[in-house]
Amino acid sequence: MRLFVAIVLPEAVQQQLSLLHAELPGVRWVRPEQLHLTLAFLGELAEQQLGLLGKALEGVSFEPFTLQFGRLGCFPDQRHPRVFWIGLEPNPALQQLAQQVRAAVRACGIVLEERLFSPHITLARLKEADPRQVAALLTQQPVLPEVAVDAFLLVQSSLSARGAQHRVLRRFATPPHPTWPTAG
Repeated sequence: MRLFVAIVLPEAVQQQLSLLHAELPGVRWVRPEQLHLTLAFLGELAEQQLGLLGKALEGVSFEPFTLQFGRLGCFPDQRHPRVFWIGLEPNPALQQLAQQVRAAVRACGIVLEERLFSPHITLARLKEADPRQVAALLTQQPVLPEVAVDAFLLVQSSLSARGAQHRVLRRFATPPHPTWPTAG
């Protein structure tokens, strides 16, 4: 199973981001329903590891917080664009959540990339895209609302000729606040 841990964006934000789509040769846009913020990419895991992984992720504790969108950009850079993304403003609560998720995953013996966490939403993958056209995309600055975060997901990603298909395996939410009433 190919897995990752992510925060999914609300549908309204997904739709707003899809307005950036332009018909450009060599650009493959991420479908709106697939837009997410990856906290940790786990890669291929055996189904037997899900129980231990689920228990470890249940131990991640965080207070709800909000995400604010930043600027548009490219990886590795604008001259050689391969990924078109929108960044997120620096947020200590998000960094802490990502660190906890990654620590929980590593505690299960799962090896993660040693790359620094760089919070962004991948909007498109570029193959031989014209850097001038990409530069034009980068001049756009969508106005997006803050996104409230009170949960993260364990997601299975299946690759096919039609692209990746995502299926949510588990949802991990912040614990209810002790002074808030609970449904009985």
